[in-house]
Amino acid sequence: MTQPPPPAYDPPAPTAYDPVAVALGNASLPGVGYLLLGRRAWFWTAAVITVALAWTTIAVAETWCEVLLLLWWAAVVTHGRLLARRRAAGPRWGQRLLALALAAAVFPAAVLLRLDAHGIAEDVTEAREGGDCEAVTAAQEKVWWGHRLAAAPVATRGDTAVEACARVGRAEEELTAGLTGDLDAVEWGYQRLASVLKEPGNEATVRAAMDRFLEALPTEDACETVAITDWLRERKAGRNVLDRSAATATRLAPAALLKCGDTLRGESAWPQARTHYEQLLKEYPGDNRAGQARKGIRQVVLAEELSQVEGLVRATNGMSSGYCADPARYSGAPARRKGGNPTLFLGDDTYTGRLPAGWRTTDARKAALVVCAGEADFGSAVQTCPYRADDTGSITNVTFRKIKVPVRVFELRTGKLLSKRTVQIGGSSCPGAFFTYGGVPSNKYVTPSGSDIRDAFSSVVRR
Repeated sequence: MTQPPPPAYDPPAPTAYDPVAVALGNASLPGVGYLLLGRRAWFWTAAVITVALAWTTIAVAETWCEVLLLLWWAAVVTHGRLLARRRAAGPRWGQRLLALALAAAVFPAAVLLRLDAHGIAEDVTEAREGGDCEAVTAAQEKVWWGHRLAAAPVATRGDTAVEACARVGRAEEELTAGLTGDLDAVEWGYQRLASVLKEPGNEATVRAAMDRFLEALPTEDACETVAITDWLRERKAGRNVLDRSAATATRLAPAALLKCGDTLRGESAWPQARTHYEQLLKEYPGDNRAGQARKGIRQVVLAEELSQVEGLVRATNGMSSGYCADPARYSGAPARRKGGNPTLFLGDDTYTGRLPAGWRTTDARKAALVVCAGEADFGSAVQTCPYRADDTGSITNVTFRKIKVPVRVFELRTGKLLSKRTVQIGGSSCPGAFFTYGGVPSNKYVTPSGSDIRDAFSSVVRR
C-alpha cells in the first residue's frame, strides 16, 4: 500500500517585536527591553554594566561618571531599538504600557532625587556660611545612596563640609582643653583650624569655633588666662580670621595680669607676682589698672622685706647672729617719731624683758626700732661696802656696780644702725646681807628695779 506523502512543513513565522516598547524598557534601566526581546544574555550583560557604572558614580562622585552613565543609558536604548527593528511589528500596547510604567517610575524619581540633592546642598551651604556645624551635619544626614546616584557631585559636596566640620570639632576640643592653661593644646587647636581654613568655604565655621573659645576667656584661674593671652598675642599672624584672637587677648590681658599678680602675692609667690605686675606696666602703661599694678609691686616689696626681716629675727640668738649681725629694712615700718617708739628687742632679754609692755612689740610690722641687747657686764661703780664672810669671819670690801649692757639700735624702716652704745642700769646697793657661793666677790651688780631699767633704756627707745 502506498503511503501518502507527509504534509509539507510550514515553519512558524519569526517573532516580531515592538521597537518602541523595547526602547522604553531599556530606558528604564537595567535592560528590561532585552527581556522583551528574549535576549537574556544581553539583559544580564547590561545589568552588570549598569550596576558597575552606578557603583562607580556613587564611589567616585565625579561629573564624568554621570556622563558615562548617561552615555550608557543612550547606548542601551539605541541598541535595543535597533535589535527590535529587525523584526518590527505594529504597536503592542501591553508591552508599551509595561515599559512606560517602568520608565515613568525611574525618570521622575531621578529628577526628584536630583532636585532634592540640590536642596540639601543649599541647606548645607547656608549652615556652613552661618558657621553652624551641627546644622551642616544634620542637613547632610538626609543624603542617601539615591541622591548619590542621581546627583553624585552635589551630594558628595556636603560630605566635604561635614568632614571639615569634624576637623573643626576636634580643634575645638583641643582649645577647650587649652582653657586649663595647656598651651600645647591651644597650639594644636589653632593649627587644626588653620589647616581647615586652607580649604575654601570654611571661614565661617572656623570663626564660630574660635569665637566660642575666646568667649570662654577669661577662665576662673587668672594665671592660666595670662598664659593663654600671652600665647595668643605672640602667635605669628596668618593673615586670616584667626588673627582676630590677638585683639581679644590684648583686651583681656591687663585684668588677668593684675588678678594673677594679686593671687600670686596672696600665695607668697612674690617674684612671680612682681613679674606679672611689671608686665602689665610695661605692655599696657596706659591701662587704668596701672595704678593698681604699681600698688601691687609696692605690696610685694613690703612683703618680701617683711619676710626677710622676720626670718632674720627668728635666726637671732645674740649680737652676732640674725638681724643683729645682718640688719635689713622693712619699708612699711612706722617712722621713728618723737617720744616713745614701739621696739623689737632681740638678743639677751634678761633686762629688756622687764621693760613696759607698751615699749615692746613682737610684730615686726609695728616696730619702729630694733634693739639688740648683748650680755651684761659690770659698769660704773656705785658704792663699796664691807662684808664679813660667815664661814671665815674675814671682811671683804664689795663694790656694787651698775649693769652695763651693750646695745645696737636700728631703724627698721631703713635698716640703718642708729647707735652702738652701752646702757648702764642703776639700782640699789649695799644690802644688809647677800648669799654667795665660793667666797665673797669683790664686785657685784646693783639690784635694779623696773623703773631703773626703764630709765636706762629710755634714751634708747625715746627720741
